[in-house]
Amino acid sequence: MADKRVLVAVSDDDERARVQAELVSELFAPERVEVVVHHNFTENPEGREIGDVGAVRRAEEILETNGFAVERFETSGKSASTAILDAAGDRDADLVCIYARKRSPTGKVLFGSVAQDVILSSPRPVLIAPQPSFRAD
Repeated sequence: MADKRVLVAVSDDDERARVQAELVSELFAPERVEVVVHHNFTENPEGREIGDVGAVRRAEEILETNGFAVERFETSGKSASTAILDAAGDRDADLVCIYARKRSPTGKVLFGSVAQDVILSSPRPVLIAPQPSFRAD
C-alpha cells in the first residue's frame, strides 16, 4: 500500500497534463505513492465525464506506464481553485500538483490565478509543474 497520495489537478490541456504526469513520475516512487488525477468541470452542459477528457487520459496513461496506481476524481460547478482544494481534502491528498501558466503580475491581479489561490490557501504542499520551455533537462 502507498505511503502518500498526490492529487494531480489537470485542465483540458494535454500538454500540461503530460508535464504534470512526467514530473510526478520523476519525483516519486510508484510503490510509495498513489495518484489521484482530478478534473473540474466548471461548465458541463454536454454531461461529459472525467474519462472523456483527453488530458485526464493522457496523465493517467503516463502515470500507469510508470507503475503508479491511479484513481480518477471529478468535480463540477466550482471555481478551479476551490475544486482543487476541496478535491485534495476529499481524497486526503498529501500533496497537490498543479500547472501554472505564465502570466504577468498585472494579468494575475486583473484575472486572478488558480495557482496563486491554491498555493496561498492550501494546507498541503503544492508542487508546480514547470512550463516545458523552462525545464532543465
